[in-house]
Amino acid sequence: MPAKSKAQQKAAGAALSAKRGDTPKSKLKGASKSMEESMSEKQLEEFAATKRKGKPEHVG
Repeated sequence: MPAKSKAQQKAAGAALSAKRGDTPKSKLKGASKSMEESMSEKQLEEFAATKRKGKPEHVG
């Protein structure tokens, strides 16, 4: 499933980084924190790999 907004894509990237151990989990907040806890690494990769071009900054 691709990310629907730039913000969602960025949050997935941060969560993926923490899941892989590149970033401390304590640095996560908001959506990225809940994404890291509830999604698999494969799901996070799919969200983070979404192209940003043409995506809105936020989805309402």
